[in-house]
Amino acid sequence: MTDTTEEYTEDVVYTPRTVYRRASGTQGVWQEFPAAAAKGGIPTDRLPQYVRLMLGHRASVHRGSEALRVSAHLDRKDIESVDRTVARNLRTASAIDAEAWINDEGRVVRLHQKIHFASDPDIEATLTLTDFKDPMPVNAPAAS
Repeated sequence: MTDTTEEYTEDVVYTPRTVYRRASGTQGVWQEFPAAAAKGGIPTDRLPQYVRLMLGHRASVHRGSEALRVSAHLDRKDIESVDRTVARNLRTASAIDAEAWINDEGRVVRLHQKIHFASDPDIEATLTLTDFKDPMPVNAPAAS
């Protein structure tokens, strides 16, 4: 996938144990991170399971002009059933308000979370997925 912020754009490859990142459009060296450290608070490699979790927790479903929107109020223990690493990363969160947008092809195209903490300010995170293409084989970068 491609990860874009105001500061950078990176190509990102997720594997069960390792995440690889490098500047988009380059043939530069891949940086390697343990998957547990790179995941943050969004289960990026388990989005369909995450939406099913939301639907199982009294989710609201809204049909808009663009995509179906599913929203739910979750806690860290709920997320643990989908992804233990993400739940561990959210160990200090008191609640998570999650929204997912699903397009007509059944793909999760956007995920927004507002993560609440008892003693810290809320954090908002949005993941937007675009430009879906046919699956392509990906080989782990060679060790350097």
